[in-house]
Amino acid sequence: MEVYLDNSATTRCFDEVTQLMTKIMCEDYGNPSSLHHKGVEAEQYLRYSRETLAGILKVNEKEILFTSGGTESDNIAIIGTAMANHRAGRHLITTKIEHPAVIQPMKYLEEQGFRVTYLPVDRKGRISLEDLGNAMSRDTILVSIMHTNNEIGTLEPIAEAGALVKRINPRTLFHVDAVQGFGKFRIYPSRMNIDLLSVSAHKIHGPKGVGFLYINSRAKVNPIIYGGGQQNGMRSGTENVPGIAGLAKAAEIMYSHLDRDMEHLYRLRELFIREVSQIDNVIVNGCMGAESAAHIVSLSIRGVRSEVLLHALEERGIYVSAGSACSAHKPQPSETLKAIGVDKDLLSSTIRFSFSVFTTEEEIMYTVQVLRDTIPGLRKYARR
Repeated sequence: MEVYLDNSATTRCFDEVTQLMTKIMCEDYGNPSSLHHKGVEAEQYLRYSRETLAGILKVNEKEILFTSGGTESDNIAIIGTAMANHRAGRHLITTKIEHPAVIQPMKYLEEQGFRVTYLPVDRKGRISLEDLGNAMSRDTILVSIMHTNNEIGTLEPIAEAGALVKRINPRTLFHVDAVQGFGKFRIYPSRMNIDLLSVSAHKIHGPKGVGFLYINSRAKVNPIIYGGGQQNGMRSGTENVPGIAGLAKAAEIMYSHLDRDMEHLYRLRELFIREVSQIDNVIVNGCMGAESAAHIVSLSIRGVRSEVLLHALEERGIYVSAGSACSAHKPQPSETLKAIGVDKDLLSSTIRFSFSVFTTEEEIMYTVQVLRDTIPGLRKYARR
């Protein structure tokens, strides 16, 4: 049996997505900037995609900026905002458990003379609203907090944080990295005081290399890519029409039966946690229940190195991750796990299991049985 449980890294495309993209690449392949019929066809796909995504978020279609994915969206949101608003202030706030696509732009801005506050989190991975309020100041121009943590699945109090930010300083822009949250939760920027929202297609059964950034029409953001002036000059370069249409189609499918799918995923999550918790010295990281995403479970397995278990599972047809796919080739321990206080001996013994709408109960039980069979033997081997 092949069991793919690394859906936080990437997902299998919906069949409808690949069919639509193939049609565009092979038939409706015009450049949307061209004035002839082929160009008009391509432009119509962009218009449809903007309307679809704007409808899901309940925002204006002009506020959707297509990008190459979550990393570019985060970079535009953070660096573009800082450069556009530096006269109003040079202070930014984020958390210690953000994705590198947020942390690294923040580090870059520190080198440019900006001041960044990194909020701590509790053992479940949630920020304190009191800490956020205390960190705010007159020169705070941006707050960036992720919606769903990509390693442990913890949900941050986004609506409460957005309301607090605007209450303290209405001019401060609020950015949310929703790469792991979009497609799993209903997110309404205007209701949640979100000015900037980053999304990636390949986390929701769309193609790799495409995403979007919602930008509130009142937000002041500078472009970071210059060229032919596409997308009103905010992101030059010929638009990836097949990818953009695939993104919109995937989002449309995800939100067409969201409640049913999320109930299915939460049932799988509860089943998986209940069963694996019966294995000695297996610890579940992060939050439980409604404070956690349905599709992510982080396990620390005492006495077994994550790389060893990962390959042992792979031999049985089970594909998982030792953490964030974006940092999997880097040897240093996870900053998220350190931030939530995971014991030092468990930092290198943690595995992330992430589910999708295609995951079945049979696959979950097969994985649990393999873990029961495998972990004791690996522990004995490690002690030799």
